[in-house]
Amino acid sequence: MNIAIDIGNTSIKAGVFDQSFLLKKHTVTGLSELYSLLNEIQPENLIVSSVRNNGEEVLADHSINGAKLILNSKLSLPILNHYDTPETLGVDRIAAACGANMMFPKQNVLVIDAGTCINYEFINNKGEYKGGAISPGVQMRFEAMHHFTAKLPNATPTQNFPLTGSNTLTSLQSGVMNGVLEEIKGTIARYQSEYHDLRVILCGGDAHFFENHLNPTIFVAPDLVLMGLNSILLYNVTS
Repeated sequence: MNIAIDIGNTSIKAGVFDQSFLLKKHTVTGLSELYSLLNEIQPENLIVSSVRNNGEEVLADHSINGAKLILNSKLSLPILNHYDTPETLGVDRIAAACGANMMFPKQNVLVIDAGTCINYEFINNKGEYKGGAISPGVQMRFEAMHHFTAKLPNATPTQNFPLTGSNTLTSLQSGVMNGVLEEIKGTIARYQSEYHDLRVILCGGDAHFFENHLNPTIFVAPDLVLMGLNSILLYNVTS
């Protein structure tokens, strides 16, 4: 068994894989819980992706006989990275791109990762990662309005957001949620105007707020980043 670890801004996710098949996913609250999980599973190979720059700490703490990899700009990838500054590219972004390429090889794919930030990644039908976009996530938008104003409350996201808010809370929810939804729809439409055979994948912790408001042909893949990490691990241990 192999394990892929995604250390994000708000949580730590670990996927246990048998080759390309995801056997089980774990969400843990901190590194001590993660170490206990690793001791329990005893994986053959391990890959870590961390946006907190503590991936080396995880590798140093756990001893295994197989490969121990950390995702960074120097690690070999199963796709071609055409980003101008690969050393500044977020590891979560490149993992999502690799996951998209694994799901839809030799196809034009747009990934929308709705998390702390909303990341857009584009991979063309030649297996080339071209880049994308980053915008503020849902909670970040709510918190920004609360922080930069004197009286606006810190609202929370909802799946049943109105078009017309009838009070301050629902007005905030309407502005943020509909704003994000139209941003996503508009981005998809612009890519589709250039790539008519475009595949679209939605993932991330806030994806469930929007999936029912989008075209049903969009694929929802909550484990895309873990799948991408595992594909990078397999590429490095088998090539």
